[in-house]
Amino acid sequence: MTANSNRRKAFLEEMDLGPLWTQRHAPSGPEDALAAPDDGTAMPGREAGAQRSAQVAMPVEEAGLPVHPSAPPQPEVALMDWATLKANVAGCVKCDLCRGRTRTVFGVGDEKARWLFIGEGPGRNEDLQGEPFVGQAGKLLDNMLIAMGLRRGENAYIANIVKCRPTDDNGRDRPPTADEVAACLPYLERQIELIQPTMLVALGKTAALALLGLDPDTPVSRLRGKIHRYAGRPLVVTYHPAYLLRNMADKRKSWEDLSLAMATYAGAD
Repeated sequence: MTANSNRRKAFLEEMDLGPLWTQRHAPSGPEDALAAPDDGTAMPGREAGAQRSAQVAMPVEEAGLPVHPSAPPQPEVALMDWATLKANVAGCVKCDLCRGRTRTVFGVGDEKARWLFIGEGPGRNEDLQGEPFVGQAGKLLDNMLIAMGLRRGENAYIANIVKCRPTDDNGRDRPPTADEVAACLPYLERQIELIQPTMLVALGKTAALALLGLDPDTPVSRLRGKIHRYAGRPLVVTYHPAYLLRNMADKRKSWEDLSLAMATYAGAD
């Protein structure tokens, strides 16, 4: 076992995170640190049943705010500072997702982070709490960060392609449409410019295709294992934590992706 492996193992044990990441057999590499809860509660990152941790904001329609397509003109997103950007996201009505949201989910973390992790969009828990990646998928992502020597809020920032929860006619989570992505992507682009990250990690298909501008039929498997570029910055594609909760056999592949990202980051210093 390498010194890095020992360090990660000791750190995880100290943080009482063993059930998520404990190595269950003689490892062939640090990728065996990737694991997920096996307590029967594993659900996608948008699983139902989470308790609200804060007061719920009033939906847009009940608040009497205008909705798409009659949204008022907005300041140039590319010129916004953090405060202005956050305020505009909170009141955004650029697409119909604003009609059903409880909260917008701006992003969370170190605003000068060298690492930026980008997912698809909020689920039910995120919509209630206003923070990306909560619930079981969020716990898994947090432990992925720890295995990389990172932590939510310390040299890492977490955001999504869209800031409002996309749902179908039955209230179930769904991927955002192309129009919804196009309406919201300028906010993420401005976040990237303000953060100035060294390394980007796309978590899942929606994030990867939106950032790289690829055909919607492109599988994640075709994008893994290589360095892409977004706005001149290296970008690595891996599986979404919610996917890993349902497909644990691919955790090794995800660790390979994260290892590629770490090696690329080390070479950029």
